[in-house]
Amino acid sequence: MARPRIEIKQEHFQSLCGIQCTLEEIASFFRCSEDTIERWCKRELKMSFADAYKRYSAGGKISLRRWQFRSAENGNTSMLIWLGKQYLGQKDQQDITVSRNDDDTIREMNEYFNEKSSS
Repeated sequence: MARPRIEIKQEHFQSLCGIQCTLEEIASFFRCSEDTIERWCKRELKMSFADAYKRYSAGGKISLRRWQFRSAENGNTSMLIWLGKQYLGQKDQQDITVSRNDDDTIREMNEYFNEKSSS
């Protein structure tokens, strides 16, 4: 006699994907193996775990993005900076001043090595 099937509720599975849980974490939640999750996806959802995850995790990403923008709208300076870098191509400006040019450095290195080889 085969073991009874582990009950995997689709709404719980979708919620776990929505909060970006890994296959390992989802299997742990349902107290089963990763293979069991893979087989359940094939049987119940008619798709691979990877395809199901892609479909159901997108909603979680939308929610996360919404919260990030709300945080920025509420004045979270760190979030404003991060979003500006991600979406607007903004970056930290670094001023680099060069006090010598490469020709001077190469000339000095040549003089140094010429002195060493002549002594």
